[in-house]
Amino acid sequence: MKLKVLVDNNTYIDEYYLGEPAVSYYLEDGDRRILFDTGYSDVFMKNAASMDIDLAKLHYLVLSHGHNDHTGGLSHLLKEYENNEDLTIIAHPHTFEEKRMDDILISSPLSLEEIGKNNRVVTTRTPFYITERLIFLGEIPRVMDYEAKAPVGIRNSEEGLVEDYVLDDSALVFTGEEGIYIITGCSHAGICNIIEYSKKVTKKDKVAGIIGGFHLFDVNEQVEKTREYLKKQNIPYLYPCHCTSFKVKASFLQELNIEETGVGLVLEWI
Repeated sequence: MKLKVLVDNNTYIDEYYLGEPAVSYYLEDGDRRILFDTGYSDVFMKNAASMDIDLAKLHYLVLSHGHNDHTGGLSHLLKEYENNEDLTIIAHPHTFEEKRMDDILISSPLSLEEIGKNNRVVTTRTPFYITERLIFLGEIPRVMDYEAKAPVGIRNSEEGLVEDYVLDDSALVFTGEEGIYIITGCSHAGICNIIEYSKKVTKKDKVAGIIGGFHLFDVNEQVEKTREYLKKQNIPYLYPCHCTSFKVKASFLQELNIEETGVGLVLEWI
């Protein structure tokens, strides 16, 4: 498995890529090519071109959830590569519903109906095997009493406007020789909940690494409990990024091995 960061809030010095407060990762597992999220704009496409990545050859596009910092590039991708007949899009059923925060639209630029006209779309609440070792988790159970308790705006559901607890927030898990590796978008479901479900789905207890947003901003009780949980997991490599504040990362760094993340980072797992 190879992962390349196409979009993140941070960019590495001397790499000369573009950054934006969003997420997009390119993955290769054997001969399968996967894009995880599309950022806010077409920045992921520009960076992919600079890295000699041919997005026309994608097999899967996986969306972590429906917010526009993860789906904003959809229209650019599907317009540019509309003739890619091999592409399958994977997401939770709520991903394409209209979402708002303080009357500001924060959802995908394209509806499920618009996307489905020309593309194969798999919407699932249950785990979906992308490859033999890479799984889309689907809807993640919320079992920790300190995570995912507050709504993030509202969504336009089949029942009308409801508070949005971002049940569409999902993640990828890869089973490697050293343990499981977890790839998150924003972790609205809670990073500890995601870890617990990843272990349950894969039937593996050892977490070898995590990359992605943790959706933690203030050093509070949740961060303290999360830090203690992560410490007990004894995870060798942690790459909290995107929606994880500097203060939170500094708090984690006191007791955990925190790595820097930015556009251009390449990770390889076996």
